[in-house]
Amino acid sequence: MGASVTERPRRGPSGLRGGLIVWLILSALPALPVRAADLMIYEDALASGWADWSWSTTEAVAADIKVTGASSLAVTYTAGWAGLSLRSGTPIPTSGYSAIRFSVYGRSGGGALSLYTQPTDSGANSTSFQFTPTPNAWSVVDVPLSALGNPTVIARINIQDWTGSVAPTYNLDTLRLIATSLAPPTLTVDAAAQRKPISPLIYGINSYNSGATADAAFLTSLGVSVQRWGGNNTTRYNWLLDVGNTASDWYYENVKMSDAAGPPDDSATNRLIAQGGPLGVATVLTVPMIGYVAKNGDLSTCGFSVAKYGPQQQTDAGRPDCGNGVKPDGSLVTGNDPTDTSLAIAPDFVQNWVTYLVNRYGSAGNGGVRYYNLDNEPDIWWSTHPDVAPVALNYDQLRDRTYQYAAVIKAADPTAQTLGPVVMGWTYYWHSPWDGQRVDWSTPDDRNAHGGTPLVPWYLQQMQAYEQAHGTRILDFLDLHYYPAAPGVSLSAAGDAATQALRLNSTRSLWDPTYVDESWIAAAGPDGGIVRLIPRMREWVNSNYPGTKLAITEYNWGAPEHINGALAQADVLGIFGREGVGLATLWSPPASTEPAAFAFRLYRNYNGAGGRFGETSVNATSDAQDRLAIYAAEETATGALTLIVINKTADALSAPLTLGHFAPAGTLQGWRYSDAQLTAIVHLADKTFSGATFTESYPGNSMTLYRLPRFCEECLPSRSGWRAIF
Repeated sequence: MGASVTERPRRGPSGLRGGLIVWLILSALPALPVRAADLMIYEDALASGWADWSWSTTEAVAADIKVTGASSLAVTYTAGWAGLSLRSGTPIPTSGYSAIRFSVYGRSGGGALSLYTQPTDSGANSTSFQFTPTPNAWSVVDVPLSALGNPTVIARINIQDWTGSVAPTYNLDTLRLIATSLAPPTLTVDAAAQRKPISPLIYGINSYNSGATADAAFLTSLGVSVQRWGGNNTTRYNWLLDVGNTASDWYYENVKMSDAAGPPDDSATNRLIAQGGPLGVATVLTVPMIGYVAKNGDLSTCGFSVAKYGPQQQTDAGRPDCGNGVKPDGSLVTGNDPTDTSLAIAPDFVQNWVTYLVNRYGSAGNGGVRYYNLDNEPDIWWSTHPDVAPVALNYDQLRDRTYQYAAVIKAADPTAQTLGPVVMGWTYYWHSPWDGQRVDWSTPDDRNAHGGTPLVPWYLQQMQAYEQAHGTRILDFLDLHYYPAAPGVSLSAAGDAATQALRLNSTRSLWDPTYVDESWIAAAGPDGGIVRLIPRMREWVNSNYPGTKLAITEYNWGAPEHINGALAQADVLGIFGREGVGLATLWSPPASTEPAAFAFRLYRNYNGAGGRFGETSVNATSDAQDRLAIYAAEETATGALTLIVINKTADALSAPLTLGHFAPAGTLQGWRYSDAQLTAIVHLADKTFSGATFTESYPGNSMTLYRLPRFCEECLPSRSGWRAIF
């Protein structure tokens, strides 16, 4: 399963042994850019014309914690329901403004706050907007005026305690009214520029619960291209018995992975592989490198028996002998026997599995299993599988296990492709598991012992060294898991308006060199909180092991039940294609009827008859990508141009779109999904146009696919000759 947004190992209902302390260094989080027409109310001091009318509140200048300028405002409530109240001597008309935006820094134990405005000193309160500051990190809060009842004037802005009790201090900075005077977006597509193939493998999912497969109708309807067998319970998967172990997700219990009657021939993995073949759905199979696999499928077999190891803080209500490995005093159970649940294995266990699969399904190059994940998140085995791996791997141990297990996969099937190191998130791109378990970032001994090189670049260097020494490539994909760290975004419901805006903005962390991550990453470095994940991965590959493809086998932007999650998912798929990701699989795929499922359909089955976004990405730009995003691709078979336009705002946006190096047939075909119709993608009426520009209006919270047939495309006997002109 994927990592939590705070990059701590996942918590199951059993609770979690240990925990990873992330880099929370108190430093400034740059605020979002302020447009000239914005009205600043507080930055270092109250703006002219504003006064402090707070109640049961003290404020102090805080120079040590700030976003911009010299300081922030430290706000302390001295009673329940206290409030910070800022009053304008002249009420501010709201025409020309769309939102109130500010940066806030919270403390542990802080609760909900409520922002509301008043039209006069004693006027009736508007609708309030509730939010909870993120502890020990700056975050940007956007409050649309529509969420405040669309006030026509603002005389006072109040931020009130909403818990009824005395709350910890929080810091406030860059409070302002956001102007609506934004120029209409313009869109441009150049079919001859930045042409690159889009890998069909970016439209993948992780199999349901890693133990049950999605049905064929779901896979076909969404156009899924690859399924990954992965997650914590696959790290100890025994293919001979079809059993795994739930690890820290659920009391370290052995579990049967399917209702198969006769493994290994009938098993969860074989069902997944056999299902995918006829549907054209590839399989990414996780192989165990931890050195142990489950010895049986008896749920009462667990890693921390209460009878054997004593009382523990939590136990499985259905199996009270199975504990969470944490003693009542908070210390960890240590010295347990790994063979309580597991059998020790060597690399030949995996080699025999791959050989079996080749004999049953053929080699990877002949219709068999094509992709093998080199285990799942080995960087946090010490926390997810402490009953068998209580000590974290260091740089050399991770390398050596990769050498051993990847080599036997290639020996059993030279046409198979491997993906590694499959680490869980941002922290372990830079540091080894050994350094992470010790949680002493000031002296990362393991990293320092390897020249200070971050883990991922060093790992790639070692894979290149192996190929140079042995003449065999044993790593085909650089595979990193990525869960956006912005609070409330990943693996979460839609949340409030501020969270939804953050979700849509945070997709920029995948590519944008100007985007400062709105999370703890901004305070944790390196690069000042700029993630730009995919370009960074590409640079690491080009510098350390050229030719390695890029994979992200776990990611999640949350809110599958909401149009907000659908828009984010559509944006992510567009980014993956444009930026050249080779393979991607969504963790925890949406239900077939959820909005996020329609993001996949828009790219892979927009007309219900297999209509797909094109296979060759071409240049597409928006001068307001944060509001109106665009992606473009050419169909290989027909030369038609497909465009996806995503309106991330609640308002309709009209924009001209100019085509370059493309001669359309004069017909514009369209399909749309929006919050106005959440149960289906709507086929828009065909339109005719001439010239190279057309202007369309895009409803708020919508994603639209256009298909433009190429002029006289039916006249082209061969695409190869036509493509030569570019």
